[in-house]
Amino acid sequence: MSEAERLRAPAGWDEPALSATPARGYWASAMRKLARDRAAMFALAAFIMIVLLCGMAPFYARDVAGTDPFTSNIGGSTVVGGKTVAVLQQATNGLGLGLTPIGPLWRFGPFMLGADSQGRDVAARLLYGGSNSLMIGAVATVICLVLATLTGLIAGFFGGLVDRVISIVLDVLWAFPIYLLAISLSIVLINQSINIGPLHIDGSSLLLPMLIIGIVYVPYVARPIRGQVLSLRNSEFVLAATGLGVPRARILWRDILPNVLSTIIVFAPLMMALNILTEAALSFLSVGVQPPAASWGTIIHDGEGLIYTRPLVAIAPGVAIVITVLALNILGDGLRDALDPRAKVRVG
Repeated sequence: MSEAERLRAPAGWDEPALSATPARGYWASAMRKLARDRAAMFALAAFIMIVLLCGMAPFYARDVAGTDPFTSNIGGSTVVGGKTVAVLQQATNGLGLGLTPIGPLWRFGPFMLGADSQGRDVAARLLYGGSNSLMIGAVATVICLVLATLTGLIAGFFGGLVDRVISIVLDVLWAFPIYLLAISLSIVLINQSINIGPLHIDGSSLLLPMLIIGIVYVPYVARPIRGQVLSLRNSEFVLAATGLGVPRARILWRDILPNVLSTIIVFAPLMMALNILTEAALSFLSVGVQPPAASWGTIIHDGEGLIYTRPLVAIAPGVAIVITVLALNILGDGLRDALDPRAKVRVG
């Protein structure tokens, strides 16, 4: 130990105490706590597995299923047990009218989960639909968190008239039932094109449900952030920075935002779960993802008419939604416990 270090050492401290491991940082401690949460880690692994499987959609459709999941295959056929079988077979129920898609073959190959009413491979569509649902949920979450963070920071920090106007706008959005507002916006915008400067959004673009879902949830995130900023605005370190003449923008960026960052991170998986559910609901009602694109919601809609003959067409995307949303919620709970210092310590 140097002489300078000895002079700075508190009375009663010895050299081994000074050379001990320094105090762990907040984020490192939180990540260690999260890593010890088995449920959260299992949920994270399940979510990553779902993302990887959906990312393999082009490979599965091209090299395994050998089919285009977006093209009607009414007259198609496949090989089962060495025999060529039509993908759409004559119905055997009732009067025997109509065609029934081939059922699940439970093999790693074409029509592993069967076909839909258009003769398309359900497994391939499930993976493609999952990639679109996850992408819409993720981008909508980013849009929602960015807008909500900006809104909450500005309203909570500046207060006064600015806070009053923003609060009124948030209250108006809050007053609408979330699904009714999303459905209304989708119906109005789905047949129109939106031009925002150089940005062009067609009615059939995936950007449209991303924007709609991201915007309708802004009040649900902005209000908690605003409340946290209101409490931070009167804290000693913010008052000291203001008294020293530090610019407001710098105070927001360097002092306020880092203190609400943990709240934003906790909201991320929870909002993504909500966004996936909302996208599925909109697509099931035909006001979300538009053909020829697919999502888990559109596949459930396609399987509605086959619920009595080929229920797996609707059940498979439903199960995928349940697993994904459950994993994100468990992960969100784990993040909350790890990042909130006031959370109860769980034993075992």
